[in-house]
Amino acid sequence: MMVHLGLALLAGISPVQDTTLRVVTLPEALRLSAAVDPNYVAAIGSVANAEWGRRAARLAFITPSVTALTQMTKFSTEIFNTGTNDLATQIVEARIQASYPLFRGGSKFAELSRSAAQLESANASEIEARFGVALLTESSYYQVVAERELSRVAQDRVRRATEQLGVARARVVSGAAVQSDSLQLMLELNRARLDLLLQRSTLRVARLDLGRRIGFGGEVDAASLDSLPAPALPIGEAEAVAIAVSGAPSVIAARANERAAEASYRSTRGSYLPQVDLFAQLTAFDDAFFPNGTTRSLFGVTVSFPIWNQGQREIALTAAATNRDVFRAVRSDAEIQLRRDVIDGYQAYETARASAALAAEAVLVASENLRVQGERYRAGATTIIDLVTAQVDASETEARLVQARHATRLALAGIEAILGRRLF
Repeated sequence: MMVHLGLALLAGISPVQDTTLRVVTLPEALRLSAAVDPNYVAAIGSVANAEWGRRAARLAFITPSVTALTQMTKFSTEIFNTGTNDLATQIVEARIQASYPLFRGGSKFAELSRSAAQLESANASEIEARFGVALLTESSYYQVVAERELSRVAQDRVRRATEQLGVARARVVSGAAVQSDSLQLMLELNRARLDLLLQRSTLRVARLDLGRRIGFGGEVDAASLDSLPAPALPIGEAEAVAIAVSGAPSVIAARANERAAEASYRSTRGSYLPQVDLFAQLTAFDDAFFPNGTTRSLFGVTVSFPIWNQGQREIALTAAATNRDVFRAVRSDAEIQLRRDVIDGYQAYETARASAALAAEAVLVASENLRVQGERYRAGATTIIDLVTAQVDASETEARLVQARHATRLALAGIEAILGRRLF
């Protein structure tokens, strides 16, 4: 009766692959996730803003600020209208005025430097955000692949337990084994089925997470990846550190932000110098649109010399200096942290790659051990405990191989995210 119950427990197990799910490849997932990730969308917007800031800083050298306005005023009693040289209850005025900052204590040059640094920082941050999104997407993608493989391993464990249970039943019936053999295998079958159910639940959650990454409100399956051994990295550890220090997006952004803060400090310091502006204005008056009764024009130059503004200039200069020092410290810390992160990621990849190679060997050994123990049990040369132990070892070594491959892929994605470039 217990045997029939164990077989009935298998009825609710579904196959590992679900052909009704949407399946995406890794390049497709990376492309879709970049389009919906808020951080990357914000990074793209920051680049557009920085580009316009750069254009504005350049245009400040050659173009004036221009304003055009018109207004109509009605009065309750007649007044003299400059445009018509007569009394009227309505006056229409149109004006166009322009101003050009001729000298701002070097602030325009400082703004040009600041905008260039800001654009460089935005571009670096965009690359960093793109690889950051890719890392999260690859993590979700590889998690689906790993959980699906672990589900297959759990399914194989159930299959092996079912087959061995049939062998044990036959041996018990023939009198070659005792009833406890069937009980031991029945217990292993129950554990294997529970592990499979838990694994299926985890797989479904992983598929939902992958769907969220690509902007899909449901489960998404990942296309299968090759199971070839991970290759050695095409660059050495020292070279990886050198590449990161010279061109990693995080360091480029930190250095650019430091230069931008320095430029802002220079611009603020320029407020202690005189300011020279050119201005011009053309005004037309009449009692109807478009006014052309009388026109007046003026132009001139304004020179101002700031002396004291209740300490606000000093406060601004101190704040700019503090901001510059903060970004300098951020840049220094980023460079030091980057070296540590690159070495950590490099070692993680090499360790995971070696672990996968050892795990692959362990799978071969465990599979052969299970085959031998199965033959010996059928021949009555070993105990049921040895057989169950071999079955569990086979499943655990396969699971460790899947996990090692998963760790290798994640480590590679982590290094690429730090460097801001693909290695393969």
